[in-house]
Amino acid sequence: MYKVREDEPEYAFVPRVAHPETNRYGRPIQLVTEQDPLAGQSLNINGDSGIGSNPDRYKQHGFYFNADNCIACHACEAACAEKNATPPHLAFRSVGYLEGGSYPAVHRLNISMACNHCDNPVCLKGCPTRAYTKFAEYGAVLQDPDICFGCGYCTWVCPYNAPQLDPVAGHVSKCNMCIDRLEAGLKPACAAACLGGALDFGIIETTPAGCDQLETRIPGFPDPSITHPNIRFQQSRTLPRALHRVDSRPLRYVRDDPNAMPEPGVKGGHQTGYRPVPVSGQPPRRWNLRRLRSREDPLVLFTLLTQAVVGAFVVLFAGGRLGLAALAPAAHPVAYPLTLFGLIGLQTLALVVSTLHLGRPHRFYRAFNNLRYSPVSREVAAVALFYNLLGLHAVTTGLPQLFAWLPAGWLALVRAGSGWLALLVGPAALYFMHRIYRIPARPFWNHWQVLAAFMGTLLTLGPVLVGMVYLPLERAAGAGGTTLLRLLAWPVVAGLVLEAVGLYRLGVHLRRHGGEGEAAWRLQDQDYGLTWRLRLVLMALAAVLALTLAWPGLSPVLAWPLAGALALALLIQEVLGRALFYVVVIPTTLPGAFFWRNPGFQAHARTSGLAALPQVGVQVASH
Repeated sequence: MYKVREDEPEYAFVPRVAHPETNRYGRPIQLVTEQDPLAGQSLNINGDSGIGSNPDRYKQHGFYFNADNCIACHACEAACAEKNATPPHLAFRSVGYLEGGSYPAVHRLNISMACNHCDNPVCLKGCPTRAYTKFAEYGAVLQDPDICFGCGYCTWVCPYNAPQLDPVAGHVSKCNMCIDRLEAGLKPACAAACLGGALDFGIIETTPAGCDQLETRIPGFPDPSITHPNIRFQQSRTLPRALHRVDSRPLRYVRDDPNAMPEPGVKGGHQTGYRPVPVSGQPPRRWNLRRLRSREDPLVLFTLLTQAVVGAFVVLFAGGRLGLAALAPAAHPVAYPLTLFGLIGLQTLALVVSTLHLGRPHRFYRAFNNLRYSPVSREVAAVALFYNLLGLHAVTTGLPQLFAWLPAGWLALVRAGSGWLALLVGPAALYFMHRIYRIPARPFWNHWQVLAAFMGTLLTLGPVLVGMVYLPLERAAGAGGTTLLRLLAWPVVAGLVLEAVGLYRLGVHLRRHGGEGEAAWRLQDQDYGLTWRLRLVLMALAAVLALTLAWPGLSPVLAWPLAGALALALLIQEVLGRALFYVVVIPTTLPGAFFWRNPGFQAHARTSGLAALPQVGVQVASH
């Protein structure tokens, strides 16, 4: 157990105070009773089988932050780093700040934040490996790095950036509420180290001595309705109407009513880190092609390849059964199974590439562990089911001699059944894939446009894959292939229209709601403005080419070069769109500082070479 010093000061102990029976969200503060089977068990901290003597062991605890008293000394950060031995590029607790007003009446609001051990921990529900547990002891949400395989999904869904992905170690870790200190009756190290009396700790819904507010919001703090966090605030000093982030996030917090909580909005004249911004007008639009690369590059390939494979199978399997003679298995009895095996090869490549996104790729099998809650687990299960059904259909079609042992008629039944099931499961897998990105903590993604984009890719790249195989065969057979080309062009048109409508509605939605979503849209429109416009131009060009190819009177001489141009335009615009999808998103994280937790400074440090110095504390780019 944690050893309490003989001269431990009184303020380091968790006070015993009266508390209400339920918190403001209606959940009981007494998580279990002493008679509950869960009570009286050891947490086995550091291998110690002892049980803590804290009488409030089974009550929900939480942090209390008094912004009026915070002087940004970072003592809480230092105590946390020392207690948990975190490397320089990680911090379970960090201090950021907002600024507002104008000289000489300049105001600064400091915010110290770590994990809030929420009533509704979205990290726990999102984790596919079930590495998270919400304990009855103190209501702590604890994470086991040994179970984690480093997908980082918990870092996406958490609005507070509490889970920390360590690319060096290949796993996530986070604040553990200093539960070993709690067992001995002591506050967490950060709260005990606070010099100004700004950070405190105790049973939730109780007010520390000298405080009188129990607020759930503070300027810069994300919407508490997402997770019902166990933290309460005090901020009574007068603040200016608008507060600005000093990190590179183009956000400010404005209140229209003097008594209202400032809400996030977009800074005027977009600011991005260390690049000077013109005094008047909009900043110049840029390509920033190098910055399209990100840790999510494997997901760019995985999602595009999977959607293309599902689309190709839908076109290939359904086309022949809907009267498209050229795609019927009997029309090209060798090409049909070979195409299926080719799709299996592409999907295998996609699955292998997806593991490169993990910090511990060899533990990919743990992705199935949380089918009840995690959209990642459901997506992996659905894609795996489609992959196996596709394989079964391919083998029973191309290698029927392997199934000579089946009773008569069963082979045809298995072949048809696996095909029809794959036809249903493939699009369902893309639905589960899109659910991964419906995250309140990432407003740029939290819109039906994601599903429209994924299904649009199915309709555009799927016919392209089929056409690459079957159009040369049709031409070589003397059929010309123009009829097949014309029919394949229509799903491409439908896919482009679906994506365009989704993007338009997303833009309207984000501009209407503001905040991080609109900031991400502006980031795409300005920092990546030329790349974004190239993508839109290619979409329009692809639509024109597809409509031209669908015209019955088109000359076969023109059809083939136009088809090649269409395939190239579709591929480039899909890759650009998917890369932008991952790099421009702005999460609902808490404000950073000028150096610490500032994406602009991190980009500058990597460019200038400062990131090579571990003491700078810049997150490493890869594992």
